[in-house]
Amino acid sequence: MSTATVEGAYEGALRAFKNPMLDLLHGTYAPFVVTMLALVFTAQRPQVPVADAHAEIDAALGRLRSAGYGEEGNAPLPVGSARDLCRGWVRSGWLKRHVHEGIEVYQVSAHGVGALEVAGRVGGARTRVSESRVRTLLDAVEELAHDADPDVLARIARLDAEIKERTAEIKRLDDTGAVEPVSDDQLLEEAENVLHLARELPADFARVVESIKQVQRDVVTDLRQDVRPTGEVLREYLARGKDIMESTREGRAFAGALALIGRAEHIDQLAANLRMILGHPFAGQLPAAQRRELHEIARRIEQGVREVLHAQQQASHVITTQIRNHDPLRDREVDGLLRDVMSGFQQWMPTSRHKQPVAPMRRLPAADVGHLRQKVDGLRPPAPPTPLEAWEMGVVPDDDSRAWGGPQYADLEQHLTSRPREDDGTVDVGAAFRSAPERLRRPVDLLGLLELAHRHGMVETGEVVTVEAVRPDGTRRRFAFGGVAMTDEHEGKGGTTDE
Repeated sequence: MSTATVEGAYEGALRAFKNPMLDLLHGTYAPFVVTMLALVFTAQRPQVPVADAHAEIDAALGRLRSAGYGEEGNAPLPVGSARDLCRGWVRSGWLKRHVHEGIEVYQVSAHGVGALEVAGRVGGARTRVSESRVRTLLDAVEELAHDADPDVLARIARLDAEIKERTAEIKRLDDTGAVEPVSDDQLLEEAENVLHLARELPADFARVVESIKQVQRDVVTDLRQDVRPTGEVLREYLARGKDIMESTREGRAFAGALALIGRAEHIDQLAANLRMILGHPFAGQLPAAQRRELHEIARRIEQGVREVLHAQQQASHVITTQIRNHDPLRDREVDGLLRDVMSGFQQWMPTSRHKQPVAPMRRLPAADVGHLRQKVDGLRPPAPPTPLEAWEMGVVPDDDSRAWGGPQYADLEQHLTSRPREDDGTVDVGAAFRSAPERLRRPVDLLGLLELAHRHGMVETGEVVTVEAVRPDGTRRRFAFGGVAMTDEHEGKGGTTDE
């Protein structure tokens, strides 16, 4: 044995014992930690609200202390409240604390699940070397050899041999009509092997979930510290977030297993097989705990798949949200402020005393600006602004621009009032427009005349009136409108009425 081999093996062992799972099992209070993790976090309740976990662990501590545990010479118990213990377990990596549906919860980490598995395997019934376990190993090795062998003829020969074997079995069943009975001992051995395989699944699912969350943390950390062009960052991290299940070895393995256990018909078939097993007479010889484990295998698989898929969706959502809201400059500023705050606490804590009052900050610190006004008086300007020069519109030139303007209300008003009235005291607006001089018979003046008649009050005559208007350039247009007559019913009421 060489010295280099010993040193390498010892360094590997040191690294292995730094694993949180072995750290848990090697600790002084390992029996208590394993007990609490196993009782508080069950298959039916993998996530426990923080307050409930603290209350249950405090109650368990009190019960154990009242029973005499923790005293000198007896099994040791940790000192402190359940809140402090759970915080320490989170720091050690045995528990995870996160928010689920708006509530802070604890959940056993993959290291904690592995420690519970080891403790249960050692403390429970010892796994025996049985025909079932050896056959499982041999079948796995044979399947691996078949998949690795590229020889087509050899594979065809194996399939032919399997077909002949199955055909002979079918012929024997047809001839005899009876199935060879299997002894209860062999069935019990196979049930123990199934339970042994099923106990490995929770830790496997937990490792997949934690690997996905680790990828999420790595991506977010790299994104916040990234100084590369935004387009490059977006392309890389969006692709990684989209295919996050392909980014880890555990995720790739789970994706392959999901093709078998992720389909509803497979889970239904598994549940039906388990019900048939539990209904067999040999199942009565199993302990109640093992029967319960068998019954819950399908549900635990469903729960594990659901947790992995939820972790994948959450990681993709977090990465996508971080990319959309990514601002490297702002993130660096926030990190700088947080480091300044932590630095200030580190300088203040060694010199502070217990219950020492801390002076609150009454106002925010003043901004560091380069220059301020030297005089604070004279908020108003010394003199009012220069008044605007008086301006008069003057006389509007009587030229072509005036001819193309709006209605000539004054001349139209005078023309209307000078028109003779009918027997009923009304003035026909159409006749008034036709009798007006040519300069007052522009199309716009027709509108002005109708507006003035509306102001004075008008009634419809029920006829269609046709008039001819003259534009300033001499062109003529014919207009037809419903006949109206001015009544002067608003006259003398104090001005005109606009509607």
